[in-house]
This record gives sequence, C-alpha cells and structure tokens, in this order.
Amino acid sequence: MKYLFLYFSLFLFALPVFAQNDTITVLEKVVLQSSTLEEFSNTQHVRVLSDSLLKNNPPLLTDVLKFHTPIYFKENGLGMVSSVSFRGTTASQTAVVWNGININSKFNGQTDFNAINISGFDKISVRSGGGSVLYGTGAIGGSVHLRNEFRFEKGVENELKLAYGSFNTFDGRYGLSFSNSKTNLQVNVARTSSDNDYPYPDSDRKNLNGQYYNTSAKVNFAYKIDQNNILKLYTSIFDDERHFSLIRPTENRTKYQNFHAWNLIVWESRFGRFSSDLKLAYLNEKFSYFPTIENNSHTNGTAETWIAKYNLGTDFDHGMEIHGLLDYSYTKGQGTNIPENYQKIGSVGVLMKQRVSNRFLYEIGAKKEFTENYESPFLFSAGTVFNATDFYSLKLNFSKNYRIPTFNDSYWQGSGNTDLKPETSHQAEIGNYVNWKNFDFSITAYFIDIQDMIRWLPAENGMWEPENTAKVQTYGLESNANYHKNIGKHHFSLHASYGYTISENEKTGKQLIYVPFHKATASFAYHFQRWGLTYNFLYNGEVFARTDNNPNYNIPAYQVSNVDVFYRFGKKIRLKIGGKIKNLFNEKYQSVENRFFPGRNYTLYLIFKF
Repeated sequence: MKYLFLYFSLFLFALPVFAQNDTITVLEKVVLQSSTLEEFSNTQHVRVLSDSLLKNNPPLLTDVLKFHTPIYFKENGLGMVSSVSFRGTTASQTAVVWNGININSKFNGQTDFNAINISGFDKISVRSGGGSVLYGTGAIGGSVHLRNEFRFEKGVENELKLAYGSFNTFDGRYGLSFSNSKTNLQVNVARTSSDNDYPYPDSDRKNLNGQYYNTSAKVNFAYKIDQNNILKLYTSIFDDERHFSLIRPTENRTKYQNFHAWNLIVWESRFGRFSSDLKLAYLNEKFSYFPTIENNSHTNGTAETWIAKYNLGTDFDHGMEIHGLLDYSYTKGQGTNIPENYQKIGSVGVLMKQRVSNRFLYEIGAKKEFTENYESPFLFSAGTVFNATDFYSLKLNFSKNYRIPTFNDSYWQGSGNTDLKPETSHQAEIGNYVNWKNFDFSITAYFIDIQDMIRWLPAENGMWEPENTAKVQTYGLESNANYHKNIGKHHFSLHASYGYTISENEKTGKQLIYVPFHKATASFAYHFQRWGLTYNFLYNGEVFARTDNNPNYNIPAYQVSNVDVFYRFGKKIRLKIGGKIKNLFNEKYQSVENRFFPGRNYTLYLIFKF
C-alpha cells in the first residue's frame, strides 16, 4: 500500500453492444460513446457486462466470464489458477486491459483470471478478435477490458455486499463514492476467502489443501480542471494467497502468493476540433511459490513497468476522424530463475475512421514498434460496417496481430532464448447482426493464421527451451442472442451465446489441447415487483488433454446450472437479500485432469445501498 498510484479512464464503444442495466435486464442494448481510442471497435463484436451483473456474481473474474461469454476457461479447481482460450488461441494470446493499459504478466504473458477481484469495476467488456494496434501484445484471440467510470453531482453513495456460503466461503465488498460538480472520489475494498474443502461428487475424496484468500483495494479520483480539461487518477492493489489443491493426499502441500499494483494518471483535454489524452502508468507485479509450505523456502519474481501513452485526435469534414499514437514502455524484471533484465519498447501508430453515410463506416489502423529485444512486425487493421437495412448490419474486419516473447521465454536461467521472434497472426472475420424490436442476434465467422508460435521443447542437453516452431490455424463461429419482454409488471430477458472452434496445429493436424469444439451459455432473468430470479447455464464440450489427441485422456463434456433468487426492500435505503444454488444438478465435472469442482453448494447474500 506504499505505492501512490496514478492514472486514467477510458473505454466506451461507439458500437451497439449487449449490456446489463440491472440484475434482471441482463440483456438490454446500450450505445456507448468515447472520444478515446476504444471507439475504434465499430467493426468487431463487443460484449459489455455492467456493474449490476458484476455485483450479483462471485467475486473472481473467471466466474463472470465463463457463464456470460464464449471464452473457455481451464481451471485447476475452484479458486485455483485459471487461464483462457479465446477463439482457440492460448492463454498468452488474450490481452487483459485495465482502463486502457495492457496488464498481462511480464513473466508468462498471461493473466490469471482467478487473481482479479471484480469488485469496484463499473464495466467489463469483451472484445472479440485481433486488437494489437490498439492494445499491444497478446491481443490475438481477443481482449478483456476492466473499466472504471466517473460520475459527477451524485453526492455520497455507499454500497455494502456480504455473502457467506458452503465450505466457509466469505465475500465482502464495500464501495464509497463522493461527487460534486467538479470532483468524484471512489474507494472500494473487498475480501474473499474460503476453506475450499469440498467433497468430490460421487466420491469419498475431498479437495485437500485448497484454501485461499484475496484482498483488493481500488481508489479512483477525477477532477474537472475546466470545461475542456479533466484529470483522472486510478489505483488498484491486489494481494492473495492460494494453497494448491492436491491430486493425491501424499503429495507435498504447496502455496502461491501473488501481489500486483496498477497505477495510472490520465489528462484528457479538448481544444477546438482536437482531443488529447496523456497516460502515465506504473505497474508492479510480484509472486512467490512455496514448494513445501512447512518451511519458508520459495522461488519468486518481480517486475516493474513504466508506461507513457499519448493520443492526439482530430475531426475532419465528411465524418472523418484521425488519431496519432505514441507509446513507450520500460520494464525491469528479475527472479529466482531470471537474472535482472530490461525491456524497452517504443511505438508509433495511426488510426482513422470515417462515417461515409448513415449506412457505411470504415476504420483502419497501423502501428510499428521499435525495440532492441526482438524484430518487431508491422501491425495493421481494417474494418467496415454496412447497415443494409434498419435491422440488419454486415461487419468485416482484417488485421495483423502479435505476441512478444516474455521474460520467461527470453531470460529463464539456462533455457531462455533471446533470439526468439514475436508470434504473429493474420486474421479475418465477417459478422452478421440483426436488431428487431426486442430481439438482437449476431453470428460471426472468423479465421486466424498464427505463425512462429513459441513452444517450450526438450533440447539436446535435456533441458526444455523455447523455440519459434508451431504454426496454428484457428477458425469457427461465434453467435449471441438477446431477447427481453415486459408483460405488465412481469419482465423477462434472455441471453445466449455459442462458440464452435477448430484450432489445429498445422504440422500435425491435431486440435490444440484444452480447446473445446463447442461451448454454449444461457442466462434467463425474471422480475416481478420486488422479486427476482436468474438462471445461468454453461455447457463445455469435450477437450483433448494430450497433444496427440489420445481419446483415453479426454476431459469429458459437462453442463452446469446456477440459480439465484432475491427480494428487494426499501426506496431511499435499499436492501437486497438473496440466495444462490450453484451446480444445481450436482454435476461431477473437471476442466483439468483430476481437478474436480464441487457439487451442489449454496450462498446467502445481502446488498445494502445507502
């Protein structure tokens, strides 16, 4: 908590997206607009999850996204390490972006989605497809955006959530917001913990050494200097400890400690037709791994990153908008197995968008990096939107994206390879969108060709070393549907998503491990006066756990259902009391070999606003 953290806000898409305005209205469509870079997402699908949805879900990011998006999650059990596969890509090929800043780990290029507490975020957005021109390394399969918004002239607002459930699981969140006409201060603290000692369904076994806790704090502040200038400061701190669940009782008991601090300051200004925003960020990540918890011996790593980003945009006649981009980052990292090393990256880019008519819009972008660490590729993107009718739109998008070698890839002691090239991908997608009265539907076909994928392979000396060897082709379909209806005092809403994914190693023709061919989700919500009910459904298809696709080691398909019932009290002081049944039908399932999830379990909660 010693760090004084500064930083920024941005993120609102000028694209119709599916969003949630209340616990029940899980699927209503809203239009978000921004003067910043994220408005260059008109030609790709964006799914927005609002704060009302986040407050009624478990606190870890994995639990929200796996039930509401096509992203597949590989988890080593409840609350354990969680990694993603977005459109058939690897975990390091999905960018996680916090208020415009890429926060993927400098060590492995990934984000552990069970190491992010969603408390305090106003919106979480999922942008499908390539986005490296905007968001940098890793935005190949897609990107996940964590966003905070500022609100003025709202006075004092407090919100407290307390939840307690099976396995001695606790979730506590408190948020304070104070605002007047010129300032907005937001403070949020959260604590989650669990014994996590659940019995496995249809078994006499129990989840051993699975306890965990995490604590997070977020402080955000905005000040309107004048009508054309605003200063925004952001800080997010997260600290957790997880004991890794055992497969066999005789195994060593291990644990992992993780800490990160993100800090951002943003100065946004407007003058005439020009808009400008300057971002300065400082990111700190630390980890410690204890192979035996009985003693203090451990391995560790720490990385510090300084980032400066500047965007200058202007409007022209005939609906044209152009932005120039400058970006510089400096990272210092070291650890038990990584000698102290540095990474310096600068980049320059340009974005252009033009609404030619009410029916046609196009946007293009280009970016070039400069660094001594690797040979940087030239990146580009191009897309169009054609509104053929009042209810049907066609979207096309093409892009080249990349992922840079991580500190582990380049500098791991005795194995790192400083001659690695960045992974690159070329991709194309076509999306069809229908909006008719209370119904929205989209279906998108995509193709991704990935070159120079970095894989760790056994070397002649018996060690494992990273090499640019794999070539992967990924293609498939994504679809989303929304429907809502009011009948008197009864409100119904439905959201459904489906993803079909082929992700093959070009050399072997085999499907990548932990990439399901099929994933589907559905959410149903019903509200009558002060009562409400939601039902969430998840289906994950069978996945391969071996690179040779040996069916004897497949992870079986599974389907999970959750139910939430609640009641609201009061007007000025509002109280909501509810209960959840998770894994309603007591499904026995796993997403990693021998890492089973709990059967039917329960949670009671209250949310108090005053």
